[in-house]
Amino acid sequence: MQPSGPTVYLVSCVSQKRGQACAARDLYVSDLFRKARRHAEGSGCPWFILSAEHGLVAPGQVIAPYERTLNSMRATDRRAWGERVAAQLAEAIPSLSRVVFLAGKRYREFLARHLASRGVAVSVPMDGLRIGEQLSWLGQHTPLT
Repeated sequence: MQPSGPTVYLVSCVSQKRGQACAARDLYVSDLFRKARRHAEGSGCPWFILSAEHGLVAPGQVIAPYERTLNSMRATDRRAWGERVAAQLAEAIPSLSRVVFLAGKRYREFLARHLASRGVAVSVPMDGLRIGEQLSWLGQHTPLT
């Protein structure tokens, strides 16, 4: 059975950023983010960035650099962040049927639960892979443009 609504790709933010405000798609400059972005864009599906500071961020949204990360947040704060992002995503894509996470465990842990409880299928194609393995996977699974 085919999903009835759209699939959305979610790419996590990274610590390496440009020094000034710009479109979110261009703010993050690590190799991992760039490859994940290319993969998400190559899918032809809508995609968003999971920002520890801003929650759900559209690629064209202009934001300034920041230092917040989910890796240093308490579980209660990460849970609240997941609830916030789930609400933002429900507002942005009400008929969502599937999410593909190109994001680490801390960015998925509570958000994935919210999505699954709404009947949204959750996919984590790089689950369990280390950074180098993720880079390799993205290189092998991203269409050339």
